[in-house]
Amino acid sequence: MVRVTRVAAIDCGTNSIRLLVADVDPDAGTLVDLDRRMEVVRLGQGVDRTGRIAPEALERTLDAARRYNDVCTELGVEAIRFVATSASRDAENRADFVAGVHAALGVEPEVVDGQEEAELSFRGATGVLGAHHPGPFLVVDLGGGSTELVLGTTTPEAAFSMDVGCVRMTERHLVGDPPSAAEIAAAHADVAAALDTASAAVPLGKTVTLVGLAGTVTTVTAHGLGLPAYDAAVIDGSVLPVDVVLAACDDLLARSRADRAALGFMHPGRVDVIGAGALVWADVVRRVRDEVAAAGGQLTEVVTSEHDILDGIAWSVATR
Repeated sequence: MVRVTRVAAIDCGTNSIRLLVADVDPDAGTLVDLDRRMEVVRLGQGVDRTGRIAPEALERTLDAARRYNDVCTELGVEAIRFVATSASRDAENRADFVAGVHAALGVEPEVVDGQEEAELSFRGATGVLGAHHPGPFLVVDLGGGSTELVLGTTTPEAAFSMDVGCVRMTERHLVGDPPSAAEIAAAHADVAAALDTASAAVPLGKTVTLVGLAGTVTTVTAHGLGLPAYDAAVIDGSVLPVDVVLAACDDLLARSRADRAALGFMHPGRVDVIGAGALVWADVVRRVRDEVAAAGGQLTEVVTSEHDILDGIAWSVATR
């Protein structure tokens, strides 16, 4: 008999908390979405500066977790895995976060390290893309507090987690509206230093297909596609020339917050951090393009996936 497991995957990052409820059949290799949603809770508010999760940020996150529990109960979920990433890894008071999540959902949040975060992202993305694009893949999961880079074909071969992300770079550098040239230069320097370290661990020049994941990348892609409103079905699996991606990033970085907010595809919770996210993504794309060229290859396109760490978490629940 076919054994389909109804699972819930929750990804709690620095900027957002996301839920995927899905029916997974490990034998057939299928994952069918039943509910996929996201709330911007900004758990990482101030963590880079204070080392602690702010009380109001914790309460926003736990409110969302309680709502997600209602969804899981309504849909008859059999198993839940709650994965927490950069902000909760860094916070001194993460025990309060762990206790609050357990009270809301009845499960312990797993504060995964950057390596496991990278592996889950790779599994979620390449499970869908592998049939349509050649490997090796460089999967880049650009979050609020960290950015994961994973290289591999069918499984991860090298991975690195950089402590740069859209919330962290905004709070650390891009305070102007729009940011000043000096602020932008300081942010570029941070990302360049992180990429120097990452490239020693991950051979970026081996990349054949560059895949971007998460809200910053999908928002940049919506801009590059010229979408009047956010459309996940159009964004998922889309392929854009490198030059189009870089132009979209540069444009978002240069805009004021009011100009960004007026864009029809822009989620309100990303308005203030998308400039920093675009800067990080542009720097990653440029570095990968240049290292591929130095290795004798050519990178002309970038793939965007709506399938990411959430899908990887769901697969991990069903195959435990």
